Amino acid sequence: MDNPARKKVRVGDLLLEKKLITDDQLMQALAEQKKTGKKLGRAITDLGFVREDELLKTLADFFSYPYIDLSRFRINQKLVQRLPETHARRYRCLVLSEEKNGLLVGMSDPTDLMALDDIQRVLQATVYPAFVREQELIEILDSVYRRQEQMANIAVELEGELSGSEFDIDQMAMSSDVNEAPVVRLLQSLFEDAVQIKASDIHIEPEEHQLRIRLRVDGELQEQVMKERRVASALVSRLKIMSGLDISEKRLPQDGRFNIRVLHKSIDVRLSTMPVQFGESVVMRLLDQSAGMLEMHKLGMPDAIQQRFEYLIKRPHGLVLVTGPTGSGKTTTLYAALSVLNQPEKKIITAEDPIEYRLPRVNQVQINQKVGLEFATVLRAALRQDPDIVLVGEMRDHETAEIGLRAAMTGHMVLSTLHTNDAVSTVARLMDMGVDQYLVASSLRAVVAQRLVKKLCTYCQHDYTPDTQEISWLETLESGSSSQPYKAASGCHHCHNTGYQGRIGIYELLEMTPDLVAAMREGQQQQFADIAAGQKGFRSLALCALDYARSGITSLDEVFRVSATLDEAGG
Repeated sequence: MDNPARKKVRVGDLLLEKKLITDDQLMQALAEQKKTGKKLGRAITDLGFVREDELLKTLADFFSYPYIDLSRFRINQKLVQRLPETHARRYRCLVLSEEKNGLLVGMSDPTDLMALDDIQRVLQATVYPAFVREQELIEILDSVYRRQEQMANIAVELEGELSGSEFDIDQMAMSSDVNEAPVVRLLQSLFEDAVQIKASDIHIEPEEHQLRIRLRVDGELQEQVMKERRVASALVSRLKIMSGLDISEKRLPQDGRFNIRVLHKSIDVRLSTMPVQFGESVVMRLLDQSAGMLEMHKLGMPDAIQQRFEYLIKRPHGLVLVTGPTGSGKTTTLYAALSVLNQPEKKIITAEDPIEYRLPRVNQVQINQKVGLEFATVLRAALRQDPDIVLVGEMRDHETAEIGLRAAMTGHMVLSTLHTNDAVSTVARLMDMGVDQYLVASSLRAVVAQRLVKKLCTYCQHDYTPDTQEISWLETLESGSSSQPYKAASGCHHCHNTGYQGRIGIYELLEMTPDLVAAMREGQQQQFADIAAGQKGFRSLALCALDYARSGITSLDEVFRVSATLDEAGG
């Protein structure tokens, strides 16, 4: 291989020649190198004499190698996997692209000839090196490999240790040697991977010939498949022990929870098991307790809605509902409301299933249907405890809804959630539950409907021009919206090539007015909807999403997705 790296270079002399450093700075860097053992280039950048990208571009020009800005480079996951993780981490390198006669490999130090030779031997292809920033490279290695090779190796080890009997599997799962048991190390790697990529859920799904593990990130599942299917029994048994469940009961669903510490974070895990054809399926919801509750101003509510919402929940009595489908962030919004209301002079009681955050000064009750402790039961008892504010996790039935509305009518502020498509359909939903009109009319103060949309990755987003079909749709949604600037994202290592990082709420707020109450009493649903749509400041969920798209927070694809979901549910 004709390798320019075999040219000799003295970094200090090169930088002096380019007038990027002075003689005095070079002497300081040499002293730093001698003291710390760092490479001279690293010492120079750490001392702040030259920016790292400036140094790398200078070296790239000298060696006639490219300099790649990884923050804007789209990583090919399959191509990266051609180089084993151990080699990628040892030599700080990453396969970037397939060239005509070889592979382009990003390296923190392409002048390392031994590394180049070994990488070329492993890849069995000609290697064309490129300079990349070391910190960006390390972040990508953590993102791309994500301990999958480590988990696969542990699974193979565990499969080899398992005998054919379920008894032996359970014995291994209960092993007291926490540091050595492969099942414990496999779970540790799994939780570390999940926390690292900010997964909200872990799915463990045994199949006939393999084990499928899927992590939900920003609402979408990412999967890893293991051929060692029999390790599933050991994983499930260990998780049942951690949750205090019956490991011998494999025929019925079970629910539990436990707390673990992963990557210096305290994670609360809610676990659900369910018998399936080839074993037991397990789903775990992860809640980062160390992150604390989300504050109201961090929810993403438009300022006008947030101000009105805070005013409404601070009123002395009435019912305020937060609505939306499962996983739309309703509970997060309620907790943010409690953080505003939680003052020494206020008595707050909650009925929750489950309790997600432990709150100081708040009397929280965990619903337990097995012993008859249901929402309606707790709500009745709570009203005898002299509360100012009552939070009901969910209005699931007529009884709970009626007690909540009566409590709001008799001088309590009641907060709760309901599963409805949007704010306008909430009143109809309450009626369908059999609640009397006069209770809704006299107690309901406001409804906040919400959804979650994915946020564009800030590293790889770019300007986007809507096509003809999108322009037509935008004009239907709101006149003049097609002429606005929009953004899209191509995908990079920061967002795992999805183009999105994180989610944000979209909201609509409906306040009950005398006109709305009158329409509701007369049973005029269309008139109710028309008055609501014409309410001053009212913007629908779809328009809220469109506002975020105009601001470059989300994409038009997300606006279309939300609007289509609303249309389907409404139809």
